[in-house]
Amino acid sequence: MSQFTRRKFLQVTGGAVAISSMGFPAIVGAAGKKVVVVGGGVGGATAAKYIRMADSSIDVTLIEPNKEYFTCFMSNEVLSGDRTMDSIKVTYEGLTGHGVNVVHDTVTDIDAAGKKVMTAGGQSFAYDRCIVAPGISFKNNIEGYDDAAMEAMPHAWKAGPQTVLLRKQLEAMPDGGVVAIAAPPNPFRCPPGPYERSCQIAMYLKAHKPKSKVMIFDAKDKFSKQGLFKQAWEKHYGGMIEWVGAEGGGTVTRVDAGSNTIYTGDTAHKVAVANIIPAQQAGAIASKAGLTDDKGWCPIDGRTFESTMKAGVHVIGDASVAAPLPKSAYAANSEAKVAAAAVVAMLNGKEPGDPSLVNTCYSVVGHHDAISVAMVYDLKDGKLSKVEGAGGLTPKESSPEMRAREVEYAYSWFANIKKDSWG
Repeated sequence: MSQFTRRKFLQVTGGAVAISSMGFPAIVGAAGKKVVVVGGGVGGATAAKYIRMADSSIDVTLIEPNKEYFTCFMSNEVLSGDRTMDSIKVTYEGLTGHGVNVVHDTVTDIDAAGKKVMTAGGQSFAYDRCIVAPGISFKNNIEGYDDAAMEAMPHAWKAGPQTVLLRKQLEAMPDGGVVAIAAPPNPFRCPPGPYERSCQIAMYLKAHKPKSKVMIFDAKDKFSKQGLFKQAWEKHYGGMIEWVGAEGGGTVTRVDAGSNTIYTGDTAHKVAVANIIPAQQAGAIASKAGLTDDKGWCPIDGRTFESTMKAGVHVIGDASVAAPLPKSAYAANSEAKVAAAAVVAMLNGKEPGDPSLVNTCYSVVGHHDAISVAMVYDLKDGKLSKVEGAGGLTPKESSPEMRAREVEYAYSWFANIKKDSWG
């Protein structure tokens, strides 16, 4: 993407705001309409906020077990020491300021036929429309990687205590040790995430433990922004990061948490720190509620994000089958606005319009160096599709000044999306 195109792209999207041809006019609807939002991540928070902004007569309840939420996006910088946990923490006061009823409880079931949501605290919430943003859960695709193993070999793919644990392990490891990252098979949350993580870990090791190494064992042979990441590995870390794809025997099949050993087939790798990222599927409540297909994800109507499995329930964010959109924070923010606009229209007896969505994904690969990919999507023949000629990728030959600006864009985007979603 050229510098001009990137600038225009940021102007059009406002840094963190998705486009929807449905729009968000102020609507005064009939009283008594109820929406329940399950999950308070970027998708759920954005949907709840934007429904209230579009039609303050709609009663919106958001149910989320945690009083504080830690963003996965930008959490890799905690591992390098460039960011604190407080900087990725958000709360829900902003949503209550918009009139959202925030309930801290765990949803245990969704009765789509009876139009009600039940919680572990014994509460029951009736709805006219339900939006489910359950995030991800993990598949048991690696032998020995159970709940106990996660405390020795953290995944840190849900930001919070696991992020802190992985950072502490990096601080405690000896100089000269190997940090292993097991990258998952597609599809998974944040496609560039494991590779940005390798850069952030290497950044810390280069400064504090320069004899150490990062090994990426991958369950696939291609990954997002591959050429740009490999360029960054060579430019900034000169042999400190090694990637092994599936064809080269990179798929992790078994772990022994007691000895900190990972296995790729019959080959054992004893490492100083093991960051195991398992295969993924929609959050557990999606399966419980009958919203998932045989692959563990939630198929949706791309026009409204209404589930094709259960009427009246919309699924957004990582859990949804929204390809070609990636499973990213910005995509979740876009999808939330589309779903919110559709829900407002439908509750007021109007026909939802056709959506447009945006995604931008930044990866900070070194000090003063970031790369990104951007794309615009719309509905074509009833399916979500990339808009031809839109978006782009950071050029390999881009100047140091442009790469430094990418870092500033990334940090600006982060501040904007936090405010847009939870503010």
